[in-house]
Amino acid sequence: MSSRCRLPSPAVGGCPDNGGVSTHQLPFRLPTADPERTARLREALSAAAFTADGLLDQLGPSAYAALARGETVPARRATRGESPLETLVRLFLLQHPVAHGRAAAALPVEDCLADGWLVRDGDEVRATVDVRPYGGPEGQDWWIVSDLGCAVGGAGGIGGARGRADRSRLVLGVGGASTTLAGLTVPARVDRVLDLGTGSGIQALHAGRHANRVTATDRNPRALAIARLTLALSGAPEPDLREGSLFEPVRDETYDLIVSNPPFVISPRAPEGSELVYREGGMSGDDLCRTLVQRSAGHLADGGWCQLLANWQHIEGEDWRERLASWVPAGCDAWIVQREVQDITQYTELWLRDAGEHLAGRETYAARYDAWLDEFEARRTKAVGFGWITLRKSGADRPSVTVEEWPHPVEQPLGSEVMAHFGRQDFLRTHDDAALLTARFQLADEVVQEQVGPPGAEDPEHVVLRQHRGMRRATKVDTVGAGFAGVCDGTLSAGRILDAIAQLLGEDPVVLRDRTPQSIRLLVEQGFLRPVGDDGIFGEDGI
Repeated sequence: MSSRCRLPSPAVGGCPDNGGVSTHQLPFRLPTADPERTARLREALSAAAFTADGLLDQLGPSAYAALARGETVPARRATRGESPLETLVRLFLLQHPVAHGRAAAALPVEDCLADGWLVRDGDEVRATVDVRPYGGPEGQDWWIVSDLGCAVGGAGGIGGARGRADRSRLVLGVGGASTTLAGLTVPARVDRVLDLGTGSGIQALHAGRHANRVTATDRNPRALAIARLTLALSGAPEPDLREGSLFEPVRDETYDLIVSNPPFVISPRAPEGSELVYREGGMSGDDLCRTLVQRSAGHLADGGWCQLLANWQHIEGEDWRERLASWVPAGCDAWIVQREVQDITQYTELWLRDAGEHLAGRETYAARYDAWLDEFEARRTKAVGFGWITLRKSGADRPSVTVEEWPHPVEQPLGSEVMAHFGRQDFLRTHDDAALLTARFQLADEVVQEQVGPPGAEDPEHVVLRQHRGMRRATKVDTVGAGFAGVCDGTLSAGRILDAIAQLLGEDPVVLRDRTPQSIRLLVEQGFLRPVGDDGIFGEDGI
């Protein structure tokens, strides 16, 4: 992904100005995507600048940010004119009906009526689905389709008296989790990709950029239909769409890359048919995420990747790191990063609001809250973690499994950094201390040195190396470590650099060579130093 603007939907938020409409109560069916008519619709959206960049220009930063939070009033005020762009914002983002003639000035309206993107409402037309501009990583203009009201505010976005009908099959638009996963996905050119739990189709859209074949699955047939619309409207090739849960639709097939933003929410079992399938997988606790991780190896080609977002329980009396490490299947390297932890009350409130339960009345809300806390108590869950899981089927006898907590800001996209992390693990696994001292290293880009100590002191108390790219890590080093890193430009071996430092400091070079490799390993593992081979930087592209 790039820094191009896009409008993610938050986990919680307000209701669009559609009167709390539920798609299951409207007489609309989902649109169809006739190729010629869809191409004309796409051209009209582009011509009106109904794009991620055009939307930001029209709304301005404040209203644009408010819409991402689920607040629609500023966007409504910013679209009081009659331009085609303002018409499209009102139709597809705010879900306001507009006059037929006004719609015809912005769209091939008869095509849209024929395919079902719009329906007549007297002398007006209204949208049947949410269509949201999305900026692709290489400047593409894409459009994400979702159910009305579900691009802002989750299922709670269709709240209100009219919106409490069956919502179990609703399909949400692209949100923060979706864009996070897209930014994490390794950018390697591959043959086959599996998007497991495709939802509105955002990961399949990204995967099509660097895969020869894309298979997208979902247990919700409505999601598959909407994913087809997203891909068609965005001008992308249609993937192989299959209905089913987890790996059932792909049987014994293998893939070079599996990506999944699964329904990872840990919640009490909902009455049959009432669960929100976009967020609840029908299993207890974090069993769905554990099962997905453990079964993924059987569907990965050698060297293949599996990347997913997940929630996991922090169980009383258990180390969460050891618990997650136990999920990793044999023969796979893993990098698991916990980005956030919420206590069970925070977590419960977040997802009750996402479902609009706070609008159901005090007693109903309290009963649902109690049910969630009863479930956590029964499972001895004290908190819930959220983060990223990346597996690589290396086949190594000594797999590298890194489980860490990193709640600090990072620089997206991180896909190249993910590849480089595993490349560095390969290097460290195959280089003992003696081999490490013969290797050459290069300081990573935009690493700075900070000296920490009292003002005016002759020597700092400690030295910190800090990254301004990728994971943006910081680590304390001693004088030798700082000097070593500063000299690494890929020309001298680590051993020769240490010998020079020993001479400069008046230390025994043998002793320095003996005690320094562990520090070098840490700097390599965390990405401060990049191993350099005869063909360039080792691990730069995950090699």
